[in-house]
Amino acid sequence: MNDPKFVLKKSGAHFYFFLTAPNGEVILNSELYGWRGAAEDGIASVKQNAKLDEQYDRRASKDGHRYFVLKACDGEVVGTSEMYREAARMEWGLASVKENAARAEVEA
Repeated sequence: MNDPKFVLKKSGAHFYFFLTAPNGEVILNSELYGWRGAAEDGIASVKQNAKLDEQYDRRASKDGHRYFVLKACDGEVVGTSEMYREAARMEWGLASVKENAARAEVEA
């Protein structure tokens, strides 16, 4: 098993990050940011807000898949999960973000 980590990437002129669980599975994706510092601030916000259940919105897509978003204190979305077929699997993913985000290191 590995440690959880935030992976910071550049795509064209934008930056984004994703959070992986110890098993390497991606459990949260960010939006695109215009500069690296903004993406790093996004990671800090995920670390700060991940433990707080009230910062999560549990949602359903039009085709019935479940997913969640993590919001910053100002209501901005800082991370989005993958799509899950079952609500129980979505809750497992959310719990993994809660457990792993604060201790995850950043890999650029």
